[in-house]
Amino acid sequence: MAENDEADLPYRSGASPADHIAAAHPEMIAEQNDAALLALEKRFNALAAELATIQRANCESGPRSFDRDVEHLREEVGCEALTRRVEAILARLDPIERAIMQTPARTMAGLSVKARHAAYVTSQYWGAPIDKLDWEARAVRLLIEAVCDFARTPLPFRNERGDE
Repeated sequence: MAENDEADLPYRSGASPADHIAAAHPEMIAEQNDAALLALEKRFNALAAELATIQRANCESGPRSFDRDVEHLREEVGCEALTRRVEAILARLDPIERAIMQTPARTMAGLSVKARHAAYVTSQYWGAPIDKLDWEARAVRLLIEAVCDFARTPLPFRNERGDE
């Protein structure tokens, strides 16, 4: 009997030091597994912010902006160059978004990365009061919000309309 108990211990089974750590601290290993998702989200957020700035400066977006950085970008670069920059950013975002979708989440932090990405992809669901959305859009929006609430990670555009 004592022999079987000893066989269950990682150090008795020829396990590596990493196996010892995993057995003692599974939550630490899970966070390390989601490190890739967290790094992808940082890259995604940086590119999404750059894209939003350029889109605000877009020549077809209407009247002049009160944002000095946006106006400077519009005047300095020009309309065609802005369009090329948008396309370049979208091309850089694509593999990051695909990696976020394909990488499994191991913790709430990782799941919230996936939920915030889903919110970005379906951002039109936050453009109207929830009672005006069709059933599928409402279900997706409520699920994403529930995940983010549980993970205590807010959506950047959640309360823009003040309908919650």
